[in-house]
Amino acid sequence: MSDDVGVLQHAVETLPNRKWGYCTDDVSRAFMVALAHARLSPALESSRRLTANYLAFLHHAQLDDGRFHNFMDYDRRWTDEVGTQDSCGRAIWALGYGIEHSTNDAWRRICAQMLERALPSLEWLQYPRSWAYAMLGLAHAQSARPAPAYAAALRELADKLVKMSASAAQKKWQWFEAAMTYDNARLPEALLRAGRVLEDGRFTTTGLTALRFYETIAIEGGIFVPIGNDGWYEYGGVRARYAQQPLEAVAMLDAELAAFDVTGDAAHATKAQAALEWYYGKNSREVRMVHGGACYDGLGEHSVNPNCGAESTLAFLAAAYAAALRRARVLEAVR
Repeated sequence: MSDDVGVLQHAVETLPNRKWGYCTDDVSRAFMVALAHARLSPALESSRRLTANYLAFLHHAQLDDGRFHNFMDYDRRWTDEVGTQDSCGRAIWALGYGIEHSTNDAWRRICAQMLERALPSLEWLQYPRSWAYAMLGLAHAQSARPAPAYAAALRELADKLVKMSASAAQKKWQWFEAAMTYDNARLPEALLRAGRVLEDGRFTTTGLTALRFYETIAIEGGIFVPIGNDGWYEYGGVRARYAQQPLEAVAMLDAELAAFDVTGDAAHATKAQAALEWYYGKNSREVRMVHGGACYDGLGEHSVNPNCGAESTLAFLAAAYAAALRRARVLEAVR
């Protein structure tokens, strides 16, 4: 899926589909995946080459006001004036991850410079998932290179999520909104990581409460069953079970690992493993979603989407690498 520009968004089965070009969303994901791979196999030149290529794309995508383009067509022309709020949040997430995990000082400096330019754009973000993505990046940056600007921005966004939870939550609905839609576990994860790095129990408590509520819905008999995108799950309604998206499983895995970090509770490690196993067929249809390093785009009630686009494949690789990086600790907790 990768070439000398970035990573192509879509595929026809496992064949890259050039028609749809590239997007900052997926390149941000790819940058973090490449860095995770480099942490696992530091001697591989391919990881360094891909990482540099993805960072160059993000550098090109950043606008003068700190926000980012999202969509680029195959002939290298940007097709938007500014990207979506989610894509800008994911770019900030990638930059923070790069500050913590880049393999050389030059890339860390470039990520830090880009993140500094992006900080004023945080006020433009209006949606909880956009906040969460940016929070994850700020938590990485603050963990690696503590700075008042990172801490202040992270605290401001975390406060917004806590207030949203307090406003929307009901006795039987401990969530941030009146509906669960996509990338759900990223919301509690962002608060858990903010609470840990800022040492603020308010964020940790709200994150754990929301994650435990999500678990009651998405874990069935030890199997991860994410909210489907064919209708989502509105408060008081019936949850959609299909089509399940691969990005939900890596979000759940990351959130459970974050919860394990702050609690030491081995149950979170077990649930992280359940999320990883969703890809390998331990799901509501017992269908293996991965083959040859690629991942199908969705699990439907009666079939799978056979295309293996960047989002889906990168979600699987991110989950696999996160589990590999933490395997010794996770296995010890499960035992």
